[in-house]
Amino acid sequence: MSFLAYKTKLKLNNQQKTLMRRCAGYNRWLWNWGLDLKQKAYAEGIKLNKSQLRKFYTNHVKPLYPWQSSLSSKIYQYAFIDLDEAYKRFFKGLAQYPRFKKKGKSSNSFTLDASGKPIMIGGHRHKLPFFNWLKTYEKLPICSTKKVTFSEEGGDWFISFVIEVDFLPTEKLVDKVGVDLGISKLATLSTEVIFENPKAYAKALKRLARLQRDLSRKVFQSHSWYQTKLKVRLAHRKVADIRSNGIHHLTSYLAKNHGAVVLEDLNVKGLMKNRHLSKALSDAAFGIIRTQTEYKCERYSSELILADRFKPSSQICSNCGHRQKMPLSVRVYSCPECGMKKDRDLNASLNLQSIVAGSVTLRSVDGVLPTVPCEADSKRQSSLSSFG
Repeated sequence: MSFLAYKTKLKLNNQQKTLMRRCAGYNRWLWNWGLDLKQKAYAEGIKLNKSQLRKFYTNHVKPLYPWQSSLSSKIYQYAFIDLDEAYKRFFKGLAQYPRFKKKGKSSNSFTLDASGKPIMIGGHRHKLPFFNWLKTYEKLPICSTKKVTFSEEGGDWFISFVIEVDFLPTEKLVDKVGVDLGISKLATLSTEVIFENPKAYAKALKRLARLQRDLSRKVFQSHSWYQTKLKVRLAHRKVADIRSNGIHHLTSYLAKNHGAVVLEDLNVKGLMKNRHLSKALSDAAFGIIRTQTEYKCERYSSELILADRFKPSSQICSNCGHRQKMPLSVRVYSCPECGMKKDRDLNASLNLQSIVAGSVTLRSVDGVLPTVPCEADSKRQSSLSSFG
């Protein structure tokens, strides 16, 4: 049994959108109130946990604000849970200190459950806690979940939830594949399959710059300022969707069809310090590719082999083993020893393919893990993302 997360766009009318924003505003108010109280209590030497916050709010604060009684009580329960998790992540060194949320600058989101009862999802219409019936643009599989999260992105509302799934084994077409990641081509496989880099941010850069200029010339918080700001958010969301779609196609193809996948253990943080390549590297998102490949290899019963980051895979001839310097401007590997000529990325992927798993960092599966049928991800559409 494993977990699978879904996120899809909701089809709402104006009344439902207004209620969504009220709930999100309630969640933001609770977060700020809880954060302020925890800071004041800590200054007095008192540490408050989520249970103490909830009891104090229910008995002494909520009666003072009648408008809060018209909204779901589950919102404030999860607001305090999220605040408690934010503090835990801060003390573990995984995140910054929790900050206050401001309308228009913080994302609108909130979480609901059905008081322990399963929430049934399926088709285009779903009966959800507090909102009763809501529609989605995509037809969702029939399933049940414990809680649902609503979030706003660029004026549109999305629903996300997690379900438990029994995965089935997938047929492996190739035993092992080497993958060379790059900027001009997102990935070159040793099987000569090439995944082009969509370069979503680079292609949208002029439009984003123009929208940002328009936004800077508007009167702050005027009607036209809000309209232009929405256009900026939609443009950024489109860039993120294009990038995410390309990466999901690549990582799903690697994990489903290959028994072992060999990736370079790239120092992405160090590469980003190169001011000439940082923008292009950020657009390619090598770190996300590795993360998705890791969990999808476990999902589809494949091995992930991480090659030594100092291995000069681009400088070695995949035919005879001769090594020579290869500047980035040289795109074809020409070996003076054996006369082989290959694209430098293909040559690098062939060198990665030849790596023995025992000599490098290895991510393997203990036994046979359940996996999803191959058809599952191929049916994923643009506004319905499956990850987890």
